[in-house]
Amino acid sequence: MRLVTYNVHRCVGMDKQLDVARIIGVIAELEPDIVCLQELDVGRARTGGVDQASAIAEGLSMSVRFHPAMMVEAEKYGDAILTRFPERLIKAGALPTVRGIPGLEPRGAIWVRLDVDGTALNVLTTHLGLVPREQRLQAAALAGADWLGHPDCAGPALLAGDFNATSITRPYQTLTRRHADCQRALGLRSTIKTFPSGFPAIRIDHVFVSPHIRVIDVHAPFSPLSRLASDHLPLVMDFEIASPN
Repeated sequence: MRLVTYNVHRCVGMDKQLDVARIIGVIAELEPDIVCLQELDVGRARTGGVDQASAIAEGLSMSVRFHPAMMVEAEKYGDAILTRFPERLIKAGALPTVRGIPGLEPRGAIWVRLDVDGTALNVLTTHLGLVPREQRLQAAALAGADWLGHPDCAGPALLAGDFNATSITRPYQTLTRRHADCQRALGLRSTIKTFPSGFPAIRIDHVFVSPHIRVIDVHAPFSPLSRLASDHLPLVMDFEIASPN
């Protein structure tokens, strides 16, 4: 199976042009089974009022579950999980933040359970904040009893998204105490970086996997289209579900 996690930057590319079709093209070339998306606009004036989550899902012939981390009247902004498998929404909700710091965006997560040929697979996606203190709170919440630590998430599970945190940070370390970083699980010596898309130098997009997930390959496509369509490259993970060690 193939999972793609992708911060699509509200479908505005490095050329400052809004183009949902470009994002669809980047993802379609990868032929994924599961897609985790961050920074989607739904019904927002700044991006023409388009429901980007539904438009991308329709373009890929996938179902979609969208969670608005931020809502201003009818305008929404958040994350989504798309898939070709039968799916059921388990949870979507806000993550903790810190008070007293102006300009912080609300953050959230979404959890969907897929039926993969009779096996339940829990898929979660998120987009953490920019301030280390809020990242620590958000990572702790995701690793805790309401999300990855919930009894219903005890089987095969993966958490993917833009964590705004590199592998030397405390939020990353909190999450790897719960599940393995897919790149570490594969034993990659040279890690796959996804930001910025034109010259990827930072590893802040991650996939964390339970012991039931066997990682086969991880890469980030560096095609002209993927370098242009968003400020992040998509992170691609090929995997299979296996018995835990």
